[in-house]
Amino acid sequence: MSFPYLQLEGDPYTQGLAQGQQLQPQIGHNLEVYFRRFEVEGKLHREAVLERSERYLSAISSKNPDYFAGIEGIADGGGFDLLEIGALNFRYEILYHQFAHEPPQGCTAFAVLPSASADGALWMGQNWDWIVDVKGALLHTRHPDGLETLSFTEAGIFGGKIGMNSAGLGLCINGLVSADDDWSRLGKPFHLRTYEVLCSRTLEEAIAKATEEPRSGSANFLIGQGEKAVNLETAPHALIQLEGERLVHANHFVDPGRYGVRLSPVEWLDRSHHRHHRLEALIAQKKPGLEDFKAALADGEGHPYAVCRYPSPEEFELGEPYQTVASVIMNLSTREMWVSDGPPDQNPYQRYRF
Repeated sequence: MSFPYLQLEGDPYTQGLAQGQQLQPQIGHNLEVYFRRFEVEGKLHREAVLERSERYLSAISSKNPDYFAGIEGIADGGGFDLLEIGALNFRYEILYHQFAHEPPQGCTAFAVLPSASADGALWMGQNWDWIVDVKGALLHTRHPDGLETLSFTEAGIFGGKIGMNSAGLGLCINGLVSADDDWSRLGKPFHLRTYEVLCSRTLEEAIAKATEEPRSGSANFLIGQGEKAVNLETAPHALIQLEGERLVHANHFVDPGRYGVRLSPVEWLDRSHHRHHRLEALIAQKKPGLEDFKAALADGEGHPYAVCRYPSPEEFELGEPYQTVASVIMNLSTREMWVSDGPPDQNPYQRYRF
């Protein structure tokens, strides 16, 4: 089993139109999943969600008209209401703001520089742990300026959230929360930032896009190109840059007190620390290569809250199960990507390239 693979081209509206047409059933499914989650987990009724979507759409129409056009294209292509598709694209701000006192559910990412890898290549990858029912897709997009991107996204979200481009730049992400997160600031939303990072030709440009102020909420961006990778922990009032030959990140700030990041009391944060330390140990044992990364991301120590995440019995009882929805490994030197649809210990990786 593998994710739908879309080849897109043309202007952003045309790209969105094609996604809306080709992923119409999956987008409709995701709308049902998210509006149910908005109400159950976020305590937000449909009207409140659409009101927030409208405010964000108004804000981004001037911040990035291309992204706005892409959202319009998805809505038109699939026959959906624009505010509903907006809610999918801004779901990070809508849900994570409500998670201020809870840990975000999963994602463990890594980067290994050429000097530390088995074959002298820059490697990046991650497990993306999220709601079991969410439908994803892979997008191979040829942009009007000639740049190509190969990325994973959720059906209905424009652009990609994890992936690489033909300039050899890669992106992995982790959800973070802090006490200062506030969606109503209407800063550049998370998925617009990931879109702009993947459309960047240089590491410096990508860093600027990921960290641009104002920031409404917290997030982690792991970005690499050439001989370098940088991890960016971002919060509304803090920016923490981490570097090294081997970088690992999960769903917690590594040293929040040192940088003045205010945290609300959060339960179960030890699960994020476990995944971080476990993946760090696995890729530090030797100079790793592709098979080592596959084995590390399939690791089950601490099951079900392992690097390779599975739903817990308690989550099933609550009707809120989470698992590794996608696992992604990228060789940025050769522009190759391996993706598994579901937990990688049970689902094979498929290889993609430009």
